[in-house]
Amino acid sequence: MLRADDLSFAYGRTEVLHGVSFRVPTGGLTGILGPNGSGKTTLLKLLAGLLSPSKGSVWIGEDEVDVSQRSRRALALQMALVPQETQLAFDYSVLEITLMGRYPHLGPLELESPGDLHVARAALAATGTAGLEQRPFSTLSGGEKQRVIIASALAQLAPSRNAKNVVASVPSVLLLDEPTASLDLSYQLEVAATLRALNIDRATAMVVSTHDLNFAASVCRDLVILRGGQVLEAGPTEEVLTAKNIRAAYDVEVDVKPHAVARHLTVVPIARVPSGIA
Repeated sequence: MLRADDLSFAYGRTEVLHGVSFRVPTGGLTGILGPNGSGKTTLLKLLAGLLSPSKGSVWIGEDEVDVSQRSRRALALQMALVPQETQLAFDYSVLEITLMGRYPHLGPLELESPGDLHVARAALAATGTAGLEQRPFSTLSGGEKQRVIIASALAQLAPSRNAKNVVASVPSVLLLDEPTASLDLSYQLEVAATLRALNIDRATAMVVSTHDLNFAASVCRDLVILRGGQVLEAGPTEEVLTAKNIRAAYDVEVDVKPHAVARHLTVVPIARVPSGIA
């Protein structure tokens, strides 16, 4: 569904990513982990076609089309990016924010139709925010704002303004940059539950960049760990999220164990390890 093939990228003379390769299948849920400066956000922008790699390619769809060969509009119909922060020039309502996801489906000077409104409301319902549609976006909590932005992305990916069920769409890709950053524990759980449900119900492939190892363990089926712009390890979460790999990536000693109640791996930091010590 989405494949990064030997991606490299530099800001000027500073190389940020080098030789990054991995694949996300249809309906896959992959986490991108790594310390600050490892290239996580840059990688998401490359996947979204917002940056052009200095080397390598990004391929999307079952027919594997090069992202660089897609128009911005065509790409927006199949892939959506949820940024870490959303800055708005005006105080839009929740419904207006969600309808913005329909812009790639509209022609020049075309206004949203009743079908677009239906899709937007279905996306709000899918993220548990339908009751907020008339609220000003600025009045929402952090967790509510994040779920509304995800709803806007879902509305963007819905294939037809006449669709009666936004859940039953063609396979698509949702990219999320630090979706739980600055959220308290309850909202982190809300966003995690929302992503799991959408991934299962819609078969939406997701790539999630995050600093939160326990969030990644609870949500992601596969992981890619970056260090210094290169892939340190990639594969199933149970195989990649190990004390050895975390130490190599973050220079931190941790304890990694399955949790009997949560039913996923949990990571407990123990001590910082000086860089370069094996």
